[in-house]
Amino acid sequence: MPAEPSPSHGPSAGSDSSETFRGLTYPYGRQVDPAPGEPWKIADGVYWARFRMPMSLDHINLWLLEDDDGWTVVDTCLDIPDARETWEALFEGFMGGKPVRRVICTHMHPDHVGLAGWLTERFGCALWMSREEYLMCRSLVADTGRPAPKVALDFYRAAGYSDDNIDDYKKRFGFFGKAVSPLPDSFRRLVDRQTLTIGGRYWLVVVGSGHSPEHVCLYCPELRLFIAGDQVLPRISPNVSVFPTEPEGDPLREWLRSLARIREVLPDDLLVLPAHEAPFYGLHVRLTQLLESHNRDLDALFDHLEEPRRVVDCFPPLFSREIRGGSLGLATGEALAHLNCLLYRRRVVRERDGQGVHWYRQLPYTSEE
Repeated sequence: MPAEPSPSHGPSAGSDSSETFRGLTYPYGRQVDPAPGEPWKIADGVYWARFRMPMSLDHINLWLLEDDDGWTVVDTCLDIPDARETWEALFEGFMGGKPVRRVICTHMHPDHVGLAGWLTERFGCALWMSREEYLMCRSLVADTGRPAPKVALDFYRAAGYSDDNIDDYKKRFGFFGKAVSPLPDSFRRLVDRQTLTIGGRYWLVVVGSGHSPEHVCLYCPELRLFIAGDQVLPRISPNVSVFPTEPEGDPLREWLRSLARIREVLPDDLLVLPAHEAPFYGLHVRLTQLLESHNRDLDALFDHLEEPRRVVDCFPPLFSREIRGGSLGLATGEALAHLNCLLYRRRVVRERDGQGVHWYRQLPYTSEE
């Protein structure tokens, strides 16, 4: 008979490790770092598994939910050998030989969806995602190995990239799919306000947008838990970017509206289970912090545009660190998200010069929407 999961992994919430910092309470502490392959019990039937990643954001939190005679898995990690080895250890050890019955991916980014195809094929189960996330992921994976398209090169030249920056982008293009195992050819669609039964409990799907097109979160009223993915992180603000595929998009407006809506529809007394960093209490406080931070950034960027600037000139009011190397692409996308938001609020104007470079400047006497 398969072994049952241990009920006592990690310190309990409310123990001496509890810590309050900047309006949030971390029941396990802010710096808690569970070892890979050693899940901690969060609530009845809910376990926290941390996986390592070889990048500056060096981990991801995954969630294992007991589901009758098997498991529901929320997010999967990158498709890298270390992650596969961690999963194998979980299958043989903590998960007690019981099968994965369902894989839920909060969104399309490789650290969340990377091993979804491998897991669903191994266990013959379905991948559950929102439609936009599934289709966008398939589209981006299809770029693997192809050269960067001209529209993308023009997009980054318009942002003010140098020839060296363009060459670096060409080398990096198509890397998205390198950490994603082949997705299954079908999926189960998740939509906002849909209800799921997992382990005999009711879970509500809550969808956000901005960081990714149709990001899925899960709320369990009985357990007072909110699996937030990247939608709500305790310390950092998830990247909100404009990309060459939709150069006129306004994802920051979508992001701000999503945060305000989640604050309105969910109670404040939930334990938030984020994809990165530590679980915390203070959902409404954190949502308010994120909203206020981005609105301050918009105002600071507007002030910065007293003189005409290119996208690459707009980093100082938005980022506290020097932007270079691998961070250039995400910083460019984030700056464009703020610039497009200001454009649609009719606070700035964009002009194109003879070299195809965009310049942004204030429209100081216009009203906002």
